[in-house]
Amino acid sequence: MSQNYTAVIRCNGAWWVGRVLEIDGVFSQGRTKQELLENLQSALEEAIELNREAAMEDMLGDYEEVSIAV
Repeated sequence: MSQNYTAVIRCNGAWWVGRVLEIDGVFSQGRTKQELLENLQSALEEAIELNREAAMEDMLGDYEEVSIAV
């Protein structure tokens, strides 16, 4: 399942910097806009996987996964 997220980005001197609005702590930089977007995508994928792993570790016993939409 593909999900879209919103990044806010800007050029700051010699660097492009940005963050993903929907997931706290996902931010990055790059020397080009494209490099920044690639870095943000990588950081977002890693954050989602780490959040998922942490949530699964908190579940004890039987559980089920259900999809919710917002």
